[in-house]
Amino acid sequence: MSKDFLSFDLPEPVMRGIQAAGFTACTPIQEDVLPIALRGRDVAGQAQTGTGKTAAFLISIFTRLLREPDRRPKGLAGPRALVVAPTRELAVQIHHDAQLLGRETGLDMQVVYGGVDYHKQRETLREGVDLLVGTPGRLIDYFRQGVYALKRVEVLVIDEADRMFDMGFIKDIRYLTRQLPPPERRQSFLFSATLGQRVLELAYECMNTPTMISIAPAQITAEGVDEVLYHVTREEKFPLLLGLLEREKGKRILIFTNMKHEAERVAERLIRVGYHARAITGNVDQKKRLKIMQGFKEGGLHILVATDVASRGLHIEGITHVFNYDLPQDAEDYVHRIGRTARAGASGKAISLADEQYVLSLEAIEEFIGHKIPVEWAEEALYLKPVPRSVERRPVHGPTDRREAEPAAAAPAAQGAQPRMKRRRRKGRKPAEAPLPPIGEQ
Repeated sequence: MSKDFLSFDLPEPVMRGIQAAGFTACTPIQEDVLPIALRGRDVAGQAQTGTGKTAAFLISIFTRLLREPDRRPKGLAGPRALVVAPTRELAVQIHHDAQLLGRETGLDMQVVYGGVDYHKQRETLREGVDLLVGTPGRLIDYFRQGVYALKRVEVLVIDEADRMFDMGFIKDIRYLTRQLPPPERRQSFLFSATLGQRVLELAYECMNTPTMISIAPAQITAEGVDEVLYHVTREEKFPLLLGLLEREKGKRILIFTNMKHEAERVAERLIRVGYHARAITGNVDQKKRLKIMQGFKEGGLHILVATDVASRGLHIEGITHVFNYDLPQDAEDYVHRIGRTARAGASGKAISLADEQYVLSLEAIEEFIGHKIPVEWAEEALYLKPVPRSVERRPVHGPTDRREAEPAAAAPAAQGAQPRMKRRRRKGRKPAEAPLPPIGEQ
């Protein structure tokens, strides 16, 4: 039976934040981490995404900061706790969770990341902060400008350490840790989906004799996910996607592609046939990305098409379906992608389309997850012909029957009509594009 948070000796403001978040019983990672962390020991943890590790280190941070005196010199603009995340979306999510759990603590919290509010973030950080969450690049940028100091950091958290390596941030992480107090004079946490050799080396390099905790379930993929795979040609993928969307009628759908241009293309095609969809990739403006993510979280946006920038660290309630439009080339990415659904005990469905370009990664994926993905064969009726929005304009979640709708034939020219002259396009003028429906429009 899982422990209750009341069994831990936590400050009253922290307990009120836990209750406000609706937490009662600890998850396995929280049950293992908290007894060690609350004693001031370092922890290196391995756990699946969505297991509650963020709450585990935030509760530990808040408890320490409330119980230990603030020894920072007056006027020092430097945090007492530093959390480093590999992506903007994960940093924003951690900050959101910190504001929820720490609402009663009176601690100042800030998140910094690239692509938005450069001067605003800098000035707010200069005023002072207790808990600082950020991505490596923006953290280093402000540090080198002298905006804040790191010499009084009491707690360090490196989240998604394996992703730091994958994204080429490991030099940045080592730079930041060299600016901090030595490991024996601070508490450190490191969390990773996998504790491979390179992650373990980083742990021993920047931590003080950490306790290793590994929450490895009987199956690597999250429980409650109904997996299915379709073998399909590249030309048939989008018609099959349309048929599956109509059949499944998911309420909140996340579609993954491997390339940015493919994500944009799929979203555009979905919009043209009447679905409320948006694409989120690395080259989307940060303010727009945050707006899109907010619309998806709140339910105003029905379908989000994304590259792997959205596959880790995001907790979005109520995702009913995850589609691997492109089968991922990295086996671990498959686990992270389908882990976006069936979170917190809910159920969900993960549908993968394996075409001739990416099917070669299937064997490695199945070996990694330890089981075969069930295969279904699509009947002919499941392949739906795309019908442009000019014919079917309804901005619906699931068009009722596109098979019956055919593009209207061009009207024959009136008898005796003069041939239409071609219009001369003005130099430098682009053809008009149909505006996309705003977030929240149903």
